[in-house]
Amino acid sequence: ISCLLFVNVECSRTFDVTLKRMRLITVSTCQLNQWALDFDGNLERVAESCRLAREKGATYRLGPELELCGYGCEDHYYELDTIQHCWESLVTLLKQGHSQDLLCDFGMPVLHLGTRYNCRVLCYNGKILLIRPKSSLADDGNYRESRWFTAYNSQNKGNHETFPLPSFVAEALCQYKCPFGLGYIQSMDSIRIGCETCEELWTPQASHIGLALAGAHIVGNGSGSHHELRKLEKRISLITSATSKCGGVYLYANQCGCDGGRLYYDGCSMIVVNGQVVCQAPQFEVTDVTVLTATVDIDVVESYRASIPSLGVQLQNATVTTNLSQVSCREANLAVAPMSRKVTPPLSAVRYHSPEEECCLGPACWLWDYLRRSGASGFLLPLSGGADSSSVAAIVGVMTSLVYDAMTIQKDSQVTKDVLRICGKQPDDKWVPSSPQELAHSILHTVFMGTVNSSVATKSRAARLSENIGSYHISLAMDNVVTAMIALFTTVTGRTPAFTTQGGTMTQDLALQNIQARLRMVTAYFFAQLLPWITSGGRGFLLVLGSANVDEALRGYMTKYDCSSADLNPIGAISKTDLKRMLHFLGTEKYPVLAEIAAAPPTAELRPNSGDENEEHSQLDEEEMGMTYEELSWFGRLRKLSKCGPVTMYLNLCQQWSLSKREIAKKVQRFFHYYCINRHKLCTLTPSYHAEGYSPDDNRFDLRPFLYNFRWTRQFAKMNELVEQAEEEEKNYEQVT
Repeated sequence: ISCLLFVNVECSRTFDVTLKRMRLITVSTCQLNQWALDFDGNLERVAESCRLAREKGATYRLGPELELCGYGCEDHYYELDTIQHCWESLVTLLKQGHSQDLLCDFGMPVLHLGTRYNCRVLCYNGKILLIRPKSSLADDGNYRESRWFTAYNSQNKGNHETFPLPSFVAEALCQYKCPFGLGYIQSMDSIRIGCETCEELWTPQASHIGLALAGAHIVGNGSGSHHELRKLEKRISLITSATSKCGGVYLYANQCGCDGGRLYYDGCSMIVVNGQVVCQAPQFEVTDVTVLTATVDIDVVESYRASIPSLGVQLQNATVTTNLSQVSCREANLAVAPMSRKVTPPLSAVRYHSPEEECCLGPACWLWDYLRRSGASGFLLPLSGGADSSSVAAIVGVMTSLVYDAMTIQKDSQVTKDVLRICGKQPDDKWVPSSPQELAHSILHTVFMGTVNSSVATKSRAARLSENIGSYHISLAMDNVVTAMIALFTTVTGRTPAFTTQGGTMTQDLALQNIQARLRMVTAYFFAQLLPWITSGGRGFLLVLGSANVDEALRGYMTKYDCSSADLNPIGAISKTDLKRMLHFLGTEKYPVLAEIAAAPPTAELRPNSGDENEEHSQLDEEEMGMTYEELSWFGRLRKLSKCGPVTMYLNLCQQWSLSKREIAKKVQRFFHYYCINRHKLCTLTPSYHAEGYSPDDNRFDLRPFLYNFRWTRQFAKMNELVEQAEEEEKNYEQVT
C-alpha cells in the first residue's frame, strides 16, 4: 500500500480497453444467524457465505453489521478481548483466501486512537482496503449503541486517517496500515462501491445520498435490524427509495435469528436496483446461512441517473462529497464478461407476511435458536386451554413444522444435527421424524393443571390442541396441593380463607386465586426437571415457557410468580388482539381447535364457577380489569409510542373515542392507577420475544420507575378540571341552541 488515500496494488493483468456494450457485475449479500461472542461459529458462517458467494460468481460480498462478534455483545464490547478475537477472525478469513477475487465487506468493532467504533472493513485479495466507521448510531427503543461506540465525525479530519494495524495482523498480512474514515472503493474497471451501516439508512441525511452524489454505483448496508410487527414495510420503503431517488444498486444484509437476547433479527436481506427489488431473502427461517446474488448492469445505473436533471444539478453543487474519499484498488476487476451472465430481472412482487404470520413465525424461529443453543432437550408449557397458552403451544407447533421442512425438504445439515442432539439421537443416526407432530412429541411437553375451579371446556380444548400439535400431554388435578397449602395456613393461624362468593373478603379471595396460580408455576418447574427422566431416561432438561401477553403485563393483570414466570415467553410483547387474529389464522390453516379457543371469552378460572361446569367460566378477564383488551392496546400505544402522560392521553382519546369525556377520564385514571401499583411486577418479567413497540419490558426496553405515587394528584386533578370544563361548555352550548 503506497500511500494514505490510495491503495495501489500492482496488477499483473492487462486492462481491456475495448468498448463493451454492458458493464455487468455479480454482487452478493447474505443473512447470517450469528451468536454473540461465538467467534468460531460466527467465523464458520461468514466463511461459508464467502464460499457460496464465490461459487455463484460474485465479485462483491456484503455481510451483516458486527458479524464477526455478533451484534448483541452489549457490555462485552468494553472488553478488549472482543475486538482482539474479531481481528483474529478477520486474519483467518484473509489468510484462508476468502477474499481472493472477491471484494468483501465485513462488520466488526475497531479501536482507533482510544475510541471504539462500529466499522465496516473492506478487503480484497488478502489486503485491507478501507476501514469505514459508522457515523450515526442507533439509540432508540432496544438500541444502546452510543453506550459502546462513538459516532464517527469526519469534520476537521481531512480525508482519511491512517490506521496502524495491530502488530499480529500486520505480520500475518504483510500490511502495516490502511485508510480509516468515510469513503468508497473504486475498482480497476471504474466501479465505485460505498457502504452505510444500519441506522444511517434511517437518518434524515442518509449516507447513501452523499455516496450517490459522489458517483458510487453500489451501496452496501450491513445491518442488525430486529423484528417488530408491521416494521418490514417501512424498512423496505427506505431501501427502495434510497435508489429510486438517486439511482444505484443497494445491497442490504441483515442478521437472521436470536443472537442471545430478547430480539429476533428478521433477515429479509435484499438487492435493489434503481428502486426495484431484484432479490429478497426470507424474513423468517431456521437456516444459518443464506446468500443472495444478482447480476446488475452498471451502465443502467448511470443512464438512470443521467435521466434525472435535478440530480445532475445537485451533483454539481454537492459539498457533502468533500468528506468522502476515494480508495482505488487497481487490482480489483469486478465486472464480469457480458455474455457469461444475464442481468437479474426485478421481482414481480415483494413478499410481506401478514401480522398473523409474523406473530407465529418470528417467535417460532426465536424459540428454535434458544432451544438449540441453550443445550435443552425441549420445552414444558402449562397449557390451560385459554388463548394465551394455546398461542404459545401453536407457536411451538409452527417451530416444529419449520424445522421439519428444513430437515426433510431443504436437507439442512445444521438443522439435522441440532434435531438429533435435542431428540437424544447419535450424530450418525439416520433417524428422520415422519411428521412435525412426531418431532413435537419429542420436544414439547404440555401440562393441563386443573383444579375444582377449572371448566370441562378448557380441559377438552387443551387435550385436543395437544393432539393437533403432537405434544406429550399430561392432564392433572392439583386440588390436593392447594388444599394442603390452605390446611397449613389454618393449622398455623386457626383461620380458613374463603372466596367472596363463600363469605370471604377480597383479600382472602385474591390470596386463594394467587396460591393456585403460584403453585402452577412451582409444579411446572418440578415437572420440567423430572419429565425427561420419564420420557427419555433422564436425558437433558426442559425450558419452561410462559404465556402472558403484553396487555396483561402493561396493566399488571397477572399474579407475580405464576405461570407468567418462566424461562422464556414468546408472546410477552404481543397484544391479545394480535394473538386472537393469529389463532383464527392458524385455526384455518393448521390446528382446527384454535378457532374455538379464540372465540371463547378470556378467563383465569381461579374462582368457583357460578354456572354449570360444562359451560364457559363465569370469571371473565375484561370484567375484572374494568377495560377491554382493545382499550389496553390504545393505552399502551399512547403511553409508549406517542409519549403520552395521563392528561395528554385523555385529550388524545377524547378525539378518538365516542364515549363521554367523564367516562374516558375514568378509564384513563383506572389504567394509570393499576399500571402504577403493578409496575413492580415488570422488574421480574420473564425474558420475552420483542414484537411490539409498546412493550413494557422493564429490563431493556421500557425504562421507568417501579415505585410510583399511584394517586397521580396533579395529573388526575388537571384531567378532572378539563372534564368539568368540557361538560360546562357542552351545557352552555345546549342552552344557547
